[in-house]
Amino acid sequence: MEQQLEKVLSEILTQQDTVGALVANRQGLCLGAKGNINPNVSGIGMAISEQVAKLEPNSTLPATVCLYSGNKRCVIQKDGDITGIIYKQTTPATATTAATASTSANN
Repeated sequence: MEQQLEKVLSEILTQQDTVGALVANRQGLCLGAKGNINPNVSGIGMAISEQVAKLEPNSTLPATVCLYSGNKRCVIQKDGDITGIIYKQTTPATATTAATASTSANN
């Protein structure tokens, strides 16, 4: 299982703008982390995902949270007993594309 988890975390890190990823169990313990992410955030990430899942307890879709701060994003998703946390850092090119899309949508 550990090799599979390492493989999945490595694949996540290959995604555009991704700088760190971790997976936590239902107790908030870090099962694995890769990249620029502190394994100690596993508990708070799991707690946030638990609270968000309570908003729609009958939903069949995994609860997902996106937190933004400056040029960084934290995506938290709970699916069953596992919570994934991904850190992304917006590059200048991505920020320009997002700003252009936002401006176009508002016009």
